[in-house]
Amino acid sequence: MKISIIAVGKLKEQFWKQALEEYLKRLQSYADVSIIEIPDRDPARFGDEKTLALEGADIIAALPERAHVILLDIGGTSFSSEGIASFMSERMNEGVSHIVFIIGGSLGVSPEVRTRAMTRMSLGRITLPHNLARVVLAEQIYRAFRIIRNEPYHK
Repeated sequence: MKISIIAVGKLKEQFWKQALEEYLKRLQSYADVSIIEIPDRDPARFGDEKTLALEGADIIAALPERAHVILLDIGGTSFSSEGIASFMSERMNEGVSHIVFIIGGSLGVSPEVRTRAMTRMSLGRITLPHNLARVVLAEQIYRAFRIIRNEPYHK
């Protein structure tokens, strides 16, 4: 299984980088996971619409052709950890070999990105900083693989 996380912006603080690296290391035995960072634009410089368009074009350009695309969206479907595991297992059973998760920028994502997403997933009704959302997503992907393989971790 190949998993890509496309995220707008860079992780700047060392503690976010370390947390993400820990989960990426743990995931190595389960999947080929990559992080694709899209440059974030300053809405004060470009305006909201142009910012969304620029970031959206970069996200669309980074999407592989035959991947299942999941947009992290506060208005999307909420999944439990078991639900994420089940969802991923179902995609694998359908022959999906690449899943892409998208974490948008501070303004969200463009309509084109929203249209391209096959699934909209919420990490909950709270708003998370994008750095934290990236770490939480990586942890949940790791937890999902542990659940799928009936390995201890999930309580």
